[in-house]
Amino acid sequence: MAEPEINAFLTHLAVTDKVSASTQNQALSALLFLYRNVLGREAGDLGDVVRARVSHRVPVVLTRGEVRAVLAQLDGESRLPAALMYGTGLRLSECLRLRVKDIDFDQHEITVRAGKGDKDRHTMLPRSLDRALTTQLERARWVHRHDLADGWGSVALPGALDRKYPAASTEWRWQWVFPQARRWRNEQTGQQGRHHVHASVIQRTFKEAVGRSGVTKLAGCHTLRHSFATHLLESGYDIRTIQELLGHRNVNTTMVYAHVLNSGGFGVRSPIDTL
Repeated sequence: MAEPEINAFLTHLAVTDKVSASTQNQALSALLFLYRNVLGREAGDLGDVVRARVSHRVPVVLTRGEVRAVLAQLDGESRLPAALMYGTGLRLSECLRLRVKDIDFDQHEITVRAGKGDKDRHTMLPRSLDRALTTQLERARWVHRHDLADGWGSVALPGALDRKYPAASTEWRWQWVFPQARRWRNEQTGQQGRHHVHASVIQRTFKEAVGRSGVTKLAGCHTLRHSFATHLLESGYDIRTIQELLGHRNVNTTMVYAHVLNSGGFGVRSPIDTL
């Protein structure tokens, strides 16, 4: 099987299975990988493949009251990451990858390192989270000191920094703000270390909190980022500022929150309300 069969399969996905454009692209990438890296040949001209239609969806956004209701159902290691995502617009991965040196209490600023598109950016550090974040750092420092006392205490460093600065991996500044409860252990070498909290832990507890809160919207962790941007727009902040805080390359990506703002109770008044 070769090009005609690939064409037929991709067209079937779009026409019969009605998959999204991203799912069809994923299938195409997988097939190209198979032919190039497994079968050792390049796939040729695929002809006219029927492409799945790109869907345009407005993001799910929680109201301020709904955010309060969900956060009230969170405690322990899940509440602070959720509050940070809503209070700063961080993605879940960006929040969990925060290191101690990325937090600046004096400037009330958080530095996001190697975000989406491998870009650094700055966002605000909410003053209302100062105490909770300070407590979390004290807890993380206690964990780090015990790891050092046990002969470990190192974390993975980005890029080639572990070779350039061999001792940096055990320095406090490089430690995770949200370390895992248990150390990982290499069964062959016996080496131990500590990752940051896994995303699935926060995702699972957040989903459970949404269910307990009574919120009926299909909300996930990323919904907090959407809510952050929308609520800033409601408060009168300009779209360019929000673009910078979110780290969007193109302002058109940020403009989707303006469409959310112009719907429902925040948009046009229905004529029936004037009768």
